[in-house]
Amino acid sequence: MSTIDRRILRSQEAIKKAFIELMVEKNIDDITIQDIADRANVNRRTIYLHYMDKFDLLDKLIEEHIKKLREICETTSDMDILNGSPGWFEYFKQHYSFFSAMLASKGSPFFRSRFLELVVEDLKNAYNITEGKNRGLSADVILQFFGTACVGAVEWWFKNEMPYPPLVMEEQMMTLLDSMERLPQFREVGKENI
Repeated sequence: MSTIDRRILRSQEAIKKAFIELMVEKNIDDITIQDIADRANVNRRTIYLHYMDKFDLLDKLIEEHIKKLREICETTSDMDILNGSPGWFEYFKQHYSFFSAMLASKGSPFFRSRFLELVVEDLKNAYNITEGKNRGLSADVILQFFGTACVGAVEWWFKNEMPYPPLVMEEQMMTLLDSMERLPQFREVGKENI
């Protein structure tokens, strides 16, 4: 039984790897099941045993990576990352092909929206965003503002082929997020100068 399980896992990994390679090369709409089968060195039936179609395969890949990013959120703190525990950017680097395909020009809008949901959820859980200097501001506006900024920074990092190492990006993002409470103060100073 375990031999069958290993074969199934190997087939699924080959299919996923082939699909990601193809997404790097061309638009998802131009990828066929036959392309995936040829690249993975499996027959079409094998793909259909595991996935309804290429969109089901894409959805499962997205959910697999979102789940892993959520686990990283739950198991690491800012200090863990600064002390060498792998954070999001290290995971992004390890899975560069997938994330660059999702976030670069050939990307999937569904992935971007799922990723934004995850970032907003993480911000909501990690920061007391409506207290202190943020009192009186809409939590929804704060979360969307910083969530979109985080996703944009990740997209920028991939589109520019990772110009900074993962740890540098982690540190910079944490520093920017920790400055959240100061934003209303800057707005008030700006009003006084007008």
